[in-house]
Amino acid sequence: MAAAWLHVFSKTWRLYLPWAVYASLALAVWVIYVADRLLDVSMLEGTPSRLEPRHRFHHKHRKVFRITLVVAALVTVVMVVTMMPVAIFKYLLIGGVLVAGFFGLSMISTQDAQDVAHTKNIIAGTTFAFGTAVMAHLYRYEFGIEAMLFSSEFICFAVLCILNISAIDLWEHAARSQDVEVKASHELALTLPLMLLGFAALGFALTDHDITAKPGDFSNRPFFHAILTGVGLLYVLNRVRSRFSMDALRVLADVALLIPVLVFIAASNS
Repeated sequence: MAAAWLHVFSKTWRLYLPWAVYASLALAVWVIYVADRLLDVSMLEGTPSRLEPRHRFHHKHRKVFRITLVVAALVTVVMVVTMMPVAIFKYLLIGGVLVAGFFGLSMISTQDAQDVAHTKNIIAGTTFAFGTAVMAHLYRYEFGIEAMLFSSEFICFAVLCILNISAIDLWEHAARSQDVEVKASHELALTLPLMLLGFAALGFALTDHDITAKPGDFSNRPFFHAILTGVGLLYVLNRVRSRFSMDALRVLADVALLIPVLVFIAASNS
């Protein structure tokens, strides 16, 4: 998924990225994901009732995952050091702080299943968006990091990632609770930000006028069309979530971030 959205950023910012950029990003995201699952397993090992299928799978094959995690991490480091622009080292500290904050909050938030880990979800979504966008930004040599952090593309994508991650937590907690007010508050906590993001993306798409673009160049509109698609799919999932199991919703939430990439490609080629 990260590699797919990296392609979206590269086309939006009119960049050519070598294959090593996509490979290193995909490996890094996989390493963080597996490390988070193994951390969850170690912290929930004393309460097997809280282990979900994805946790049980990683627990069953934890030795294999530990070995492959180390190998993948080493390969990623080698690729970053030998094949990435030197500028990447300027951003590794920011990425490292975000990742450290994510794992720190993971160790705290998993202790209480009754609370929605909003802060952890915000850090997780921001970390994913930063890691994805910065790999493309490395090749925008004339721009500083502020140009990326305050760009409408990065902000919209980061918010979409945060809402995508938060949706699962909100759906899980709403399903557990019998309190109507709690269910309503969780519904509003997802619906309102989705609406705001949708209006923002629509506004950016309608006001995109790149007078410097040449024939054959990509405009920024397809990017925001993709964001709008993601917003719409998450909203639909939120409305029909009672028809699906939580495991199915997790898969569908990922699909809701992948389909917008196809929309972007179609819109860019039209």
